[in-house]
Amino acid sequence: MRIDFVSDVSCPWCAIGLKSLEQAMKKLPDLQVELHFQPFELNPQMPPEGEEINAHLARKYGAAPAQLEQTREAIRARGTELGFTFTKGARDRIYNTFDAHRLLHWAGLQAAGQQQQLKLALLTAYFTEGKNPGAHPVLLAAAVSVGLDGTAAAEVLASGAYADEVRDAESFWHSRGISSVPAVIINDQHLISGGQPPEVFEQALRQMIAASTLTPKA
Repeated sequence: MRIDFVSDVSCPWCAIGLKSLEQAMKKLPDLQVELHFQPFELNPQMPPEGEEINAHLARKYGAAPAQLEQTREAIRARGTELGFTFTKGARDRIYNTFDAHRLLHWAGLQAAGQQQQLKLALLTAYFTEGKNPGAHPVLLAAAVSVGLDGTAAAEVLASGAYADEVRDAESFWHSRGISSVPAVIINDQHLISGGQPPEVFEQALRQMIAASTLTPKA
């Protein structure tokens, strides 16, 4: 089964969606999944130095401070339920994530599972540790922490490699109607939007298994 996980490393609901999906897959240990992380930039025009997050969210969504804090508390609670820590006050700026997506694309060409590990490491770096997920030292440290080749990762970041591939992928998913993330596409047929609970993912996976079992072989 192929799963395309369209997301950004600066998206809290993407962290929730990923942890929920992981829990759902653990309920189906015999299911073989090819999990591919696809790029989506929430703020493609964001400068490298980023922007103060409250000002950014107020400008982008018109959200009041009290509303933002209420949402953050709900996100922190969901994260705790799923075993992911959203550290209060850690995320005070929003950053450009294009280089993170370049590195993730490269990771997807390496050993199976390393792209998923890097994705989680980058989400943790931002939401738990309050680091800039667009900064090259942060990206390099995350790559090394999951067993990726540090020298090769540094070359990718320094060279601008895979920029065209990332932009092409972003254009493709936009053309498919993806305008918010996370967007989880199962076998190019079933779309699950948003940071859904594990039960939603498990049900969808079981339905896809049942459908493939019932479909006559050509």
